[in-house]
Amino acid sequence: MERLPNGLTVLLREMRAIPVVSVWCWYRVGSRDERPGVTGISHWVEHMNFKGSRSIPKSEVTRRVELAGGVWNGYTWLDVTTYFETVSSDALDAMLRLEASRMTECLYSKQEVERERSVVISEMRGGENDPRSYLEREVSGTALQAHPYRWPTIGYLSDLQAITREDLYAHYRRYYVPNNAVLVLAGDFETRAAMRLVKRHYGRIARGAEPPPVRTVEPPQSGERRVLLRRPSGASYLQVAFPAPALTDGDFPALLVLDGILGGGPSINAWAGGRGAGPSKSARLYRALVEADLATEADTQIIPTRFPYLYRIQATAKAGVDPERIERAVYAEIGRLAGGSVEAKDLERARNQFLARYALESESVTDAAHQLGFFETVATHRDYLALPARVRAVTAGQVARLAAERLSERTRTVGVLVPDAAGAGGA
Repeated sequence: MERLPNGLTVLLREMRAIPVVSVWCWYRVGSRDERPGVTGISHWVEHMNFKGSRSIPKSEVTRRVELAGGVWNGYTWLDVTTYFETVSSDALDAMLRLEASRMTECLYSKQEVERERSVVISEMRGGENDPRSYLEREVSGTALQAHPYRWPTIGYLSDLQAITREDLYAHYRRYYVPNNAVLVLAGDFETRAAMRLVKRHYGRIARGAEPPPVRTVEPPQSGERRVLLRRPSGASYLQVAFPAPALTDGDFPALLVLDGILGGGPSINAWAGGRGAGPSKSARLYRALVEADLATEADTQIIPTRFPYLYRIQATAKAGVDPERIERAVYAEIGRLAGGSVEAKDLERARNQFLARYALESESVTDAAHQLGFFETVATHRDYLALPARVRAVTAGQVARLAAERLSERTRTVGVLVPDAAGAGGA
């Protein structure tokens, strides 16, 4: 790792097996950095930054990536916004120039702003039509009542209708500065030569003012919260959320192991999104819900975050099954863990599943660069590298304590969505 005088953090990882390189530019800005009135602005800014710049027109960006035989994309989430290109290694210089231009020269024409307003609102409405996404949004807003993780990354409709071009450009200039960015390269290059290219393209970009920190701390929850939704849906859904430790919390590795026992092994690659992974038939929730004919599917969700967030257990009820029966079965499995029913074979299976996915999800140059950059943006890449050893050290007692303390009745938020052909909503 190297840090340039302007504050840009640079991480390089040589992977010389094939002539491909992946370039990721990360910014420490996400929906956590928004406020009521401009929710969704970070994601909208991400959209705008694919529209070309003063020195590279939009059509030229696409052409350069395609000529290099590559792919490119980006995303915005709670803590991060990122952009990447994975291309043939001889295109590294061109991709660094592209990303440096994105950091400083994006245009924000009024015509493009209005075009993207329609695109983002359409994306938001599409998510609302998905019952599980809608339920997740409502559970987040009920479980978190103060911290900005509570609102959806896509934002609220009234804010998306009201945000101006000046709002977007000000957000871009506040957060897209080298001292708030992490540049990651993985693939076929020589480190010293790659670093010279980085300094050529980024070294003269001026350091910006430090972005404002997130100060709000979520107050402790002191009792169960519930939300009942009625919407058009082909099934009933249950989601139970518990306060989860941040990535750097000492309990985070134990939560990974606990989740391995309950859910079958978590993904910590936000980009992979569980590619190639399905519910583990050895997991307790699968046996208690799917094999017991209560649910058609059951899964869990852990997200490595900078601040405490949520651990979710989700299930789709089988036709004719009351979600309350699924809920009771979920609590029974948590109670077993809290009561100490964690055997050596449970720990070994959960650890091994995590370690296998950890290796698999950083195998390609794209995923390797993603993982280093994501964790350096949320905390540090050293936290990512240390996770295997920390997971191996988790004990049965830690899992039981975590289940008892963090997955308790007084800290849970329960969301249920049931079909309503008339489309009437309620909570």
